[in-house]
Amino acid sequence: MSLHVDVLVIGAGIGGLSAAIRARQAGMHVLVITKAEEIWECNTHYAQGGIIAWNGNDNPELLARDIYEAGCHYNNKEAVTLLAREGPRLVFDFLIDTVGVPFSRGRDGDYDYTEEAAHSVRRILHAQDHTGDVIEEYLIAYALKIGVEIKTGWTAIDLITNNHHSTDCQEIYKTREVFGCYVLENATGIVHTLFADAVILATGGIGNIYQFTTNPKEATGDGIAMAYRAGADIINAEFVQFHPTALYHKDIRRFLISESLRGEGARLINKLGEPFMERYSPLGDLAPRDVVARAIFEEMARLGTSYVYLDLAHYYKGEVPIPERFKKIYTTCLEGGIDITREPIPVTPAAHYFCGGIKVDENGKTQIQRLYAVGEVSCTGVHGANRLASTSLLEGLLWGIRAAEHISKTHRPIAKKRLAAIPDWEKPASPEYFEPMVIYQDWNLIKSIMWYHAGIVRTKKSLERAMSDLNYHAHRIYKFYREAELTRDIIELRNGVETAQLVVRAAMHDKRSVGCHFRKD
Repeated sequence: MSLHVDVLVIGAGIGGLSAAIRARQAGMHVLVITKAEEIWECNTHYAQGGIIAWNGNDNPELLARDIYEAGCHYNNKEAVTLLAREGPRLVFDFLIDTVGVPFSRGRDGDYDYTEEAAHSVRRILHAQDHTGDVIEEYLIAYALKIGVEIKTGWTAIDLITNNHHSTDCQEIYKTREVFGCYVLENATGIVHTLFADAVILATGGIGNIYQFTTNPKEATGDGIAMAYRAGADIINAEFVQFHPTALYHKDIRRFLISESLRGEGARLINKLGEPFMERYSPLGDLAPRDVVARAIFEEMARLGTSYVYLDLAHYYKGEVPIPERFKKIYTTCLEGGIDITREPIPVTPAAHYFCGGIKVDENGKTQIQRLYAVGEVSCTGVHGANRLASTSLLEGLLWGIRAAEHISKTHRPIAKKRLAAIPDWEKPASPEYFEPMVIYQDWNLIKSIMWYHAGIVRTKKSLERAMSDLNYHAHRIYKFYREAELTRDIIELRNGVETAQLVVRAAMHDKRSVGCHFRKD
């Protein structure tokens, strides 16, 4: 079955939904697809800390300086200037005034700005400690209200390009264009041919190629791998940010303990009860994430432990009671037997955010015609070598809006004759069924390789080992993919191993230590 829309958005986080809303406001037929069974199941939903917003005590130059400092001055200057100038006001103009997101207010009724590590001023709006899911809830409601079409349980397989898929040989000699995407309907196994005059990749991050991650299970590098196969540039792939503080608990998956706790006074202590961050940075507990993650890694290695502690109970300086200010964290920890108002929280680093991605310009446009990328899957260059806290939601918002506006201004329908030359998806003649345990085992191998050989601390030998092991497994996985009955799990596995190879290849090429790419040798 084929379908033709003006704009196809793959992914339903802040970047994808912001783009979908703005494109729909411009009168375009917009289809959003997500492989998850629930619309809200994405990285945005799990963002706790907040989003940088306009504040009368702040200015673009100061914000830009903080972004550069956190990003080790590896940032794209034009992108940083754009974000610092346009982003903060867009939070009010779009999220608050248009979508109606109810950010937290103080006792005086004014918006409650909080502070996070490496920020010079309090410039971050939040909705208690579950900012992301509140933003996601209101974006979904508004998108549906204005007529954005959303399909859940639809997994993107591959982007359709004129050069590669058309049966018209003349397309080989034309500029590469994306015509849409082949998409698996998870529940039925049907593969749809979705044509679109513009495709926006908003598929999120890559956290699940690592053994420990704060990301939901959907973050398997799908957009990165699809764009790479289509011929897009993937840049800065060595820069994988590890969040310093994920909950360490045998019964609770690596739950994010927001950086905003440290912004409100919490301190990191080792198993001896000693605060230790001053030994690693003059900024102490408010040092950038890469510095804090490595400090915890070193402290665990020095004392032979699997975790350190984050003590909010004895250092909290906020006015709002802890159970109210950090409701989600308080509740989750309490379910695991930890009362954060009385005792410290066991934490460990975990893969959190991909600072690299698909190379895009100021409008989210890739070098392939009709293909855009927004949010974590893209690389605007804003983050440089290490992301400043609470810039990710803002980047997704700004580039989502800009991509949609650029598409609406330059919209050119694809000629029906060209689309008629694109064949439907061809299944294997006799597809094989594989037990889920086989896929589970392959995933475990990828995650283990990446965690131990291409993680927080890297060396030439460890990266060479990672690449050798990944190449061996990738060969089997690609063969497996070609012969298997197509499922979401198999599609993700293929994308995951390909993304892992891209990360390791970039890390091997970059012999410096910069930001969240740390070469011990």
